[in-house]
Amino acid sequence: MITTSSTSAADVLHGLARSVGSLDVWSHEGRVAGINGLEVLVRGLPARVGDSIHISSGGSLRIGEVIAAHNDAVSVAMYGPTDAIGVGDRASVGTGGRDCIVGPGLLGRVLDGMGLPLDGGPSPTGVRVDLSNPVPSPLDRRRVDAQLPLGIRVLDVMCPLGLGQRIGLFGGSGTGKSTLFGMMVRGTAAPIRVVALIGERGREVRELVDEIGDAMSNTIIVAATSDQPALIRRRAALLAMRIAEWFADGGNEVLLVVDSLTRLAMAQREIGLAAGEPPTTRGYTPSVFALLPSYLERSGPRRTGTITGIFTVLVEGDDQNEPLADTVRAILDGHVVLDRRRVHAGMFPAVDPLASMSRLAPKLLDESQQTAANRLRSALSAYEEIRDLVDIGAYQRGANPLADAALDLRPDLDALLRQEVGEVADLSQSWEQAAALAARVPQG
Repeated sequence: MITTSSTSAADVLHGLARSVGSLDVWSHEGRVAGINGLEVLVRGLPARVGDSIHISSGGSLRIGEVIAAHNDAVSVAMYGPTDAIGVGDRASVGTGGRDCIVGPGLLGRVLDGMGLPLDGGPSPTGVRVDLSNPVPSPLDRRRVDAQLPLGIRVLDVMCPLGLGQRIGLFGGSGTGKSTLFGMMVRGTAAPIRVVALIGERGREVRELVDEIGDAMSNTIIVAATSDQPALIRRRAALLAMRIAEWFADGGNEVLLVVDSLTRLAMAQREIGLAAGEPPTTRGYTPSVFALLPSYLERSGPRRTGTITGIFTVLVEGDDQNEPLADTVRAILDGHVVLDRRRVHAGMFPAVDPLASMSRLAPKLLDESQQTAANRLRSALSAYEEIRDLVDIGAYQRGANPLADAALDLRPDLDALLRQEVGEVADLSQSWEQAAALAARVPQG
């Protein structure tokens, strides 16, 4: 049973500061030269980008990270608020900023972006590793040729996901992304699930734990809510990836769900702007478009295990071609599009099967399954072509046999594509239903 901790973000940061407060971190000392919004300028300190910086302020220890280096100073973003930090406060390079704890003891736990417990349990134990990890060599990756069931009919049939595949879940606000990936975590056949909640509402963390239910014993949740500093939100995403890599390198099949890439990009944008990067498209800095491929390529098939990645993307104004969505779609191996019209029609999941695609479907499905999926897609496409005529009562049967069949099949197709939130669909039964419907579609 997961219990909600009452520990605040400030308490966590103070605890972290106390844990390093006894270390001798003042051998190379600099001084705070200025504070500008989220940025603290430190002079006289030999530090590199990514180093952990400890600032002694008013008897307490504040922790940050170097985000930019100048001729005689470094820019530091803080893991907590900058209030009470003053010009002249001493600063040094500390420890603990670029490593994390991984191991089987994390299963069933809810952690914050620093890897500290949010569930009221003891501090996690395990192996301490570097937070960063190189992208696997392309020749060290196994082929993706086996389907990973998600327990969701519309995805298992119309947009199948392979072991080690990476796919994006694209939708505007209120289209059911969070509910859908909660169903995936509960219904997947993957033995290990790692979930990263980046910049989400605080209540959604508690709700997700309840929705996952018994599957929580094989799940690790890393959460950094919207009120957390950008550094912690970014670190939460990196921590979840590193945990998934550790399990995959041990030969496990891991499902990694990141909600959302958009908020990870927003966190990196805040950091980039504070570091002095120029804003580009939609205000995103160049480091955002450097972070996305390096982050996403760390998932996928590996020499031993796999990391099957599902990354949600919040598209602004339901614009599927906005710059961030377009960039992510070009990197991933497929995309699932959520349609607001289906939400208004009361359909769940609100997946648009015609706009969604899995680039690896031909490698995952046998010939009969591929034929069934293609026939259903043809029927859905034919119905979309006559939808407006049907709505106004102007459609005349007989002109198009495929459209006639699609109109007759519509109730059964909707039943295949609909699913209750608590329902976990069996893969073989889903394909049996799909094959029965496909047999009623005339061949083109």
